[in-house]
Amino acid sequence: MKKLLLPLLFIAAGTLVITSCISVPRNLSENSLDNLQHDRHRIVYFNPEVYPDVEEIKFPSYQAFFDGVTEKLRKFEHLKLTRVDTPLVYDSIDVQTIKEICHNNNSDLAVVPKIKYFKVGLGKYVFSNQVVISMKMFNSEGTLLSETSYDTYRKNKRMLGSTTNSIKIGTEGAMNEILREIKLMNRITAIETPPDTPKALITVP
Repeated sequence: MKKLLLPLLFIAAGTLVITSCISVPRNLSENSLDNLQHDRHRIVYFNPEVYPDVEEIKFPSYQAFFDGVTEKLRKFEHLKLTRVDTPLVYDSIDVQTIKEICHNNNSDLAVVPKIKYFKVGLGKYVFSNQVVISMKMFNSEGTLLSETSYDTYRKNKRMLGSTTNSIKIGTEGAMNEILREIKLMNRITAIETPPDTPKALITVP
């Protein structure tokens, strides 16, 4: 894998969007898109946990990650993104925190992400430009609904390119599974709801 000095890997991105709509997944059909748009969801996204825990790489990692998230979700008008700046420890998530954050933000879903870098040299900042993006999705009661990971090297065999692009590609790949889970939730809701019962929607200001 290509060894790069991490501070030089990141391309300056635009201002992070705190509340945003979401881009159409290439692998979802128009019917899938319709299914997603029938139900409204406000989704809380936490800052990703960054591994290894090197302070200098956190901000560019957050920036690249949320650029990827907002690009992926831009065209889903009924999926609203709320960013929470505090990261959670991916392997020991406090359920009560999930419930409180969802309640305070009027959200019915929460996603806890993680970015894992691979150290490939002796220097403090010498990492591979490949990453693993992991995500866990919870409902507002703190129940784990879905967990997925996307390894940019194993999936794409990418040897070249910037870390910024790797994070965006990994974010898109992991989010495809999250979006499939949301689509499945909407289908189950439609099956379980009697035809003459109005479908409750979350009001988005």
